Amino acid sequence: MNFSKADLQKETFYKTSRSGGKGGQNVNKVSSKVELLFSVNDSALFTEEEKQLLNEKLQARFNKDGYVQVICDEERSQYLNKEKSLERLVGLLARSLHKPKIRKATKPNKKAKAERLENKKMQSVKKEGRKKNFDI
Repeated sequence: MNFSKADLQKETFYKTSRSGGKGGQNVNKVSSKVELLFSVNDSALFTEEEKQLLNEKLQARFNKDGYVQVICDEERSQYLNKEKSLERLVGLLARSLHKPKIRKATKPNKKAKAERLENKKMQSVKKEGRKKNFDI
């Protein structure tokens, strides 16, 4: 991860609006809902490959103008909502840029094969002993 919250904050902008929910009369007066907007394509923090990867992974998060949109209205304070939305953006970008480790196919060794076959033989003998013999 080659970016920090401070770097991201320079490239984001916010829209605020009145939020519903708890807060009493404060809800009717203060714009505490925060909508964070971030443009992946205009960012100087990412390489072209990273931008391509982000565009693929965050396709559902883009609005009609091509910005990644994160909305937060959980807190009563606009400042706290801005902080939360920025943290969510950092997490979103980090998850999108994460490349899973490639799995290498391996084969079981001779000892493991022998133990498995021996276990199968023991099970077979055990079940064979449970059968009833009807020799009439």
